[in-house]
Amino acid sequence: MALDQSALLEVLDALKVADVGDRVRQAAETIYQALIEAELTETIGAALHERTEHRTAQRNGHRTRTLSTTAGDLELRIPKLRTGSFFPSLLERRRRVDQALFAVVMEAYLHGVSTRKVDDLVKALGADSGISKSEVSRICADLDTEVGAFRDRSLAEQPFPYVFLDATYCKARVNHRVVSQAVVIATGVRADGWREVLGFAVGDSEDGAFWTAFLRSLKARGLGGVQLVISDAHTGLTQAISAVLLGAAWQRCRVHFLRNVLAQVPKGSSEMVAAAIRTIFAQPKADMVREQLHVIAGMLGRQSAKVETMLRDAAPDLLAFADFPVAHWKKIWSTNPLERLNKEVKRRTDVVGVFPNPAALLRLAGAVLVEAHDEWQTNDRRYLSDNTMALLTNPTTQDEVATHELMTA
Repeated sequence: MALDQSALLEVLDALKVADVGDRVRQAAETIYQALIEAELTETIGAALHERTEHRTAQRNGHRTRTLSTTAGDLELRIPKLRTGSFFPSLLERRRRVDQALFAVVMEAYLHGVSTRKVDDLVKALGADSGISKSEVSRICADLDTEVGAFRDRSLAEQPFPYVFLDATYCKARVNHRVVSQAVVIATGVRADGWREVLGFAVGDSEDGAFWTAFLRSLKARGLGGVQLVISDAHTGLTQAISAVLLGAAWQRCRVHFLRNVLAQVPKGSSEMVAAAIRTIFAQPKADMVREQLHVIAGMLGRQSAKVETMLRDAAPDLLAFADFPVAHWKKIWSTNPLERLNKEVKRRTDVVGVFPNPAALLRLAGAVLVEAHDEWQTNDRRYLSDNTMALLTNPTTQDEVATHELMTA
């Protein structure tokens, strides 16, 4: 019998004002799960074990998701699909981040390290009368468990040909001092073209040992099939990549490189130099890209020998993208996609200002990244099409696929 979703939602509204108890919680959990399964059936055009002509996808197990309600914490099962992704519309995707922000703010407040901004946030969250340490500890423990499970999940199910690495900086108290902490983030593009957040960590610096330990943790979780790593030229990062991700090429972010070059030229010449360097990346073929770099290096060298040296020395790493399918170039020659993720982390962490400890920073940054990962899985479009991803293993069809991409763009 078909579910009357409007009637069930009315029941849920009633449960939200009911007394908290196991029966109420179980009833809410059952109704939420029924609504999720009904929405999935409507989305893919077939119920469980049903055969229909209109089916668009197949079920492929579940992943757990905790939903906090006034009826208690509900343990829900979010269906997964063999192709594509699904996320129920009735769930709030950003609730995890809001919980993390609440926990961090309250933890800062309890530790006596709050600023006026944090005090205002505490009042805005309705907790100006105080909150118990045990309640904050419970919220933090739940979030730490969820974020930790995500950080430790296996990456061995699919290869990740492209991996992006970058870092952003936040303030935290360490040994009673406020210090800068690096939040390092790794994202990857799977062989089927979908993106994932691979991992993240918080540390004292971005030296080689820190990056090496981070990359080794990804390898230990099953990261494999890496063909190209895209990053800035962080100190120690390139050595860590060559030591841990053996056989992978390194693409130096063209945006960061351009900033480095412009720092060496007079302001009056910066627009001309930037425009000239961009012509390197406007070429349609790999051999033309490499030839243009040498032409531009020679031209700019007449005004600045240092700029010419920078271009020629960086050529192998700056043009690593040219060895990959043309359809991928715009999305693999810089860390811009990861920069946008960094900005979202900063937007959330800036609300707190100074974190009471590195664990609190990891908790909030991790919650933001888990939410971003979930949204990527529910997007309608892949980061790179499966047709062009096939070029990594079958490059002879590159011209055919490139033509198809242009016709369907």
